[in-house]
Amino acid sequence: MEKFGDERIDNYFWLNDRKNPEVIDYLNKENAYYKKMTAHTKAFQKELFEEMKARIKEDDESVPYLYNGYYYITRFETGKNYPIYSRKKGSLSAKEEIMFDCNKMAKGHSYFQLGGLSISPDNKLAIFSIDVVGRRIYNIQVKNLETGGILSDKIEKVSGNAVWANDNQTVFYSSQDEVTLRSDKIFKHKLGTKQTDDVLVYFEKNETYNVEVAKSKSRKYLAIESGSTLTTEYRILEADNPDGKFRVFQKRIRGLEYSINHYGDSFYIMTNADKATNFKLMKTLETATSKENWTEVVPHREDVLLEDIEIFKDFLVIEERTNGLNKIRIMPWSGTGEYYLPFDSETYTAYTSTNVDFDTDILRYSYQSMTTPSSVIDFNMKTKTKEIKKEQQVLGGKFDKNNYTEERIWATAKDGTKIPISMVYRKGLNKNGKNPLLLYAYGSYGHSMDATFSSTRLTLLDRGFMFAIAHIRGGEDLGRQWYEDGKLLKKKNTFTDFIDCSKHVIEQKYTSAEHLYAEGGSAGGLLMGVIVNLAPELYHGIIAQVPFVDVMTTMLDESIPLTTGEYDEWGNPNVKKYYNYMRSYSPYDNVKKQSYPNMYVSTGLHDSQVQYWEPAKWVAKLRHLKTDNSVLFLDTNMAAGHGGASGRFEAIKELAKEYSFLLDLEKIEK
Repeated sequence: MEKFGDERIDNYFWLNDRKNPEVIDYLNKENAYYKKMTAHTKAFQKELFEEMKARIKEDDESVPYLYNGYYYITRFETGKNYPIYSRKKGSLSAKEEIMFDCNKMAKGHSYFQLGGLSISPDNKLAIFSIDVVGRRIYNIQVKNLETGGILSDKIEKVSGNAVWANDNQTVFYSSQDEVTLRSDKIFKHKLGTKQTDDVLVYFEKNETYNVEVAKSKSRKYLAIESGSTLTTEYRILEADNPDGKFRVFQKRIRGLEYSINHYGDSFYIMTNADKATNFKLMKTLETATSKENWTEVVPHREDVLLEDIEIFKDFLVIEERTNGLNKIRIMPWSGTGEYYLPFDSETYTAYTSTNVDFDTDILRYSYQSMTTPSSVIDFNMKTKTKEIKKEQQVLGGKFDKNNYTEERIWATAKDGTKIPISMVYRKGLNKNGKNPLLLYAYGSYGHSMDATFSSTRLTLLDRGFMFAIAHIRGGEDLGRQWYEDGKLLKKKNTFTDFIDCSKHVIEQKYTSAEHLYAEGGSAGGLLMGVIVNLAPELYHGIIAQVPFVDVMTTMLDESIPLTTGEYDEWGNPNVKKYYNYMRSYSPYDNVKKQSYPNMYVSTGLHDSQVQYWEPAKWVAKLRHLKTDNSVLFLDTNMAAGHGGASGRFEAIKELAKEYSFLLDLEKIEK
């Protein structure tokens, strides 16, 4: 392959053909090799699986929420892989109506995903969508919740995103380009008609944008969002008037991002307009939505990222991020007596959850830390009292949060920037350089990696592992600039930050290169691919899940899902400066003759986000060039996509494989 006079030779390009029996045979042989080489850990994997499963409350259910006269509940039953969606009319003591039992629906499928759930305004019908392959291609259907029957309507090969108009007869949904899977069209469907009769409402021609349709919390408006990495544009229509014409809220201006919330006679707009890098909150009347009419509600702040808002009759609730930590700010509309919810942990995660009503003083939010299981809390904003509705149970009788220490430390990057690291480990561990430590990161798309609790992670912690998250640039952990400094022509900061965090935990004697492990998935898998090329000597083992490692070939192939929409994240390699920059870090293109750490690489045959052939080709090239005796495994799930296995217990089996890989390298056998 040649571009700008640069010639690349890809000896494993033939692996791109999913329909070629030789390719399937090759993947099966890699799987067989992995099974053979890990046969001695098979019983241990089963033990780890049973141990992790035993901590999970199998007959679990969500905290009910009231919407339009019904309490909605998601629950699991003992021994079953999938959720059951149910509701109760008017009262929690009312008879349960089971809307969807995914265990029954998943029978006969190795993969199952229910999506796009939307209840009609009259509560009688439900839109739902199903994916049984894992490529995020859904079929939409409609269920009569009174009779249990499925209507004749079937909308095939779409994105699964759908909403009701207020007439209980009209459904709006988004559909994808068949090749790239870019969500590019919004259709209108009338109940009782064929998909071929559906009306195209909007087509997004720009290949860097995706579209979806939603309904405002006020239920007054339908909104079509067109979004790229850098720019947004909304179209709105009264939900009472489904046959009307959507109108542009504020036309797109490259670099202008905004999101809208409707309340009363106004829209509230979170936006980066006028160089508000960390976003500000503005307001405008619903009759005058263009930018020149917007007025400021909460100004932009250099050191505070505005992440989200919730609107109530008497309160405005703002989710912020300061110094890498979540804050929840309560602002009465009266203008007096604003305050922040108090959180006292050194590193934690807090965010608002399901708040579907305006007319309430109760804010529902979630709280957790690396030592504190997740809680759902109802907080009365008037009386400032709280009720813990549910705390995640850790079964087995052995868990006590006081047995673990969580802390936040700061590493210094090579340009002097301080990078936070959140970590958790069992109390009493000595900083003698001998502790195994698993360092995790993502570092792309402005996606922040919060310090959350995991009951399955206890399996590592209780065997002496430390676990840490490196909050590297490319995420939005320390504000929007943190993201800007880890993308496009600054992408390498993401990789060098991780390496500098790795060096820091070694220098501070938390661990050593003989006991340091790194893990990342998808774009975090790209991170793994770069660090093993640049600093393989720092790591004893690497877990790379569905890794995006063939950056050049993928970003030059516009037929692959996600490619064109990624140009604002990685750069467009059809432009020479971006080509050369990507070329300098693309993991697959920079594999060389050197020693590499032990590696476990996983992928899914049906992955639409990172195609299976990227990790397959990468592993093949590593096998050919690496000069060490370290183990290298490629484990392909032949029945799943980007998210891995779909059932809750199947996902734990995949985790048991990863943990047994790490524990085996540490010679921990029980």
